[in-house]
Parts: sequence; C-alpha cells; structure tokens
Amino acid sequence: MANHPIAAIVCALIASLLFAVAAVAQQRAAAAVPAGTALMGTLLRNPRWWAGIGGDAGGYAMQVVALAFGAVLVVQPILVSALVFALPLSAWLNGQRISARAATAALILCAALALFLIVGNPTVGEDTAPFREWLAPLAILLGVVAVATLVGLLITDRSGRALALGLAGGALFGLAAALTDRVVALFGDGLGAVLGGWQTWALVAAGLLGLYLQQRVFQVGPLSASLPAATIAEPLAAAFLGLTALGEHVRTDGAGLLVVVVCVMVMCVATVALCRTSAVARTGADEQVR
Repeated sequence: MANHPIAAIVCALIASLLFAVAAVAQQRAAAAVPAGTALMGTLLRNPRWWAGIGGDAGGYAMQVVALAFGAVLVVQPILVSALVFALPLSAWLNGQRISARAATAALILCAALALFLIVGNPTVGEDTAPFREWLAPLAILLGVVAVATLVGLLITDRSGRALALGLAGGALFGLAAALTDRVVALFGDGLGAVLGGWQTWALVAAGLLGLYLQQRVFQVGPLSASLPAATIAEPLAAAFLGLTALGEHVRTDGAGLLVVVVCVMVMCVATVALCRTSAVARTGADEQVR
C-alpha cells in the first residue's frame, strides 16, 4: 500500500460527495415505501433508487483508490464529511431548512474529524494480516452489529430505530472498507485467489447486509435522522479493525493521544445530537400537521 495522504484525502472527499448524493436519492426512494410493503422488491423497481446505487458504486470506486493511497484510519474518517454534503442537499430537495442546532452539530463533527487526522497522523498498516489476527476483532464487531440490529428491529421509537440500525449498517460498511485492500490485492494472484479468499465473501456479505439495513434506516425517517449514525459508525468500525487487525496506529502519545480520544468521543456525541435534533424537529412538524 502506498502512502500518499494528500491523494488519499482528495479521493476520499470525492467519494464522500458521491456517497452523499447516493444517500439522498436512496432515502427519498425508501421513505416513499409504505410500512408493511416489501421494501427491497419496491426499491428494485424505482429508477431513483438505482441512480443512488450508481452513486454508491462511484463512491466505492473512489474509496478503493483512496485506500490504495492511504491508511484506513485516514480514509474512513473523511467519509464523515458526507454529512456536510448530504444534509443541505436533502433539505433543499424537501423544501426544508437545517436548524442552527443541527448545523452546529454537523460542523462540530467535522471539526473533530479534522483534528483527529491532524493530531493522530495515522500510519499505513498491512493488508495481508492472517485470519487469526482478524478473528477476535471480527467477533467483537459482529457482536455489536447483531445487538444493534436486534434493538433496531424490536423498538418502536423512530429516532432510536434509526440510530440502532444506522450503527449496525455503518459498522458493516466499515468492515467492508477494511477488507477492500486485501480483496483488491488478491486480483493480482488471479481469479482463483479472489474466489478462494475468505475476505472476498466477507466483503460481499457485509456489503449486502449493510445495504439492506441502510435502506431500512432510510425508510424510518429523514436523512438527518438516519444518516449520522451510519456515517460515524463506518469509520469507527474501520478504525477499530485497522488498529486491531491491520497493524495501523496513530502517531502520537501523551497529550496528543488524549486529544485523539476526545475527538472520537465528540464525534459520537455530535452524531447522537444530530439524530435527536432531527427527532425533535420531526415531532414538532407532526404536531403542526395535526
């Protein structure tokens, strides 16, 4: 893996823009599907949803290029900036305005991300880690995904469901991102190596299940409720795997390490704040309608 952080950052920003456009298109399509209707069957017949899938494909391609230039710990947090693109676009298309509280939370989220990258200065890891080094991190991550999915399917609160399912879907996309480099490298050994690598099938499974959960989240409510949790869960999951399975690390200690930890905490709090802000705004709008 090459280490060209500027190229990685530029490609990751382009990917985040494409992901944002895709999320807006898919959320508008999924939100129009009534509860109790076959979600995926309906979406597969919707041209707007397929346009969103095309945006996702372009974003993923740019993400692959970014990961070829830089570490998972550099690329994945930058994708949080998709919120900055997606929320204004969604509000504009729906004839709404973003509240000052939501805008502030989004800006704090991005500022914490930038500080994390500057202070942490993450290193590039290895994409050839053996399965035994993946086993424990995978078990932990999949356990979190399972619990979040179960909570999201059982609770009736809309904002809580969006938060739980968004965390589960985002974590799966983070897993897919961490596996991407290795799968791309397997192509150099031929198609047989790709088909025989466990990473390939884990990537496919994580991507498909993450896509399904993402559509369920988009069906629950507006983008400002559904996107933040998924957006923050993806880089956190990828960073967790980068640190534990791929040998990446942040090049700081002492006060710098404390700043990195605080940045991660701030990103999590800002994400929850965005979901809660959207939930309050939605409740107020529903009361006005009644």
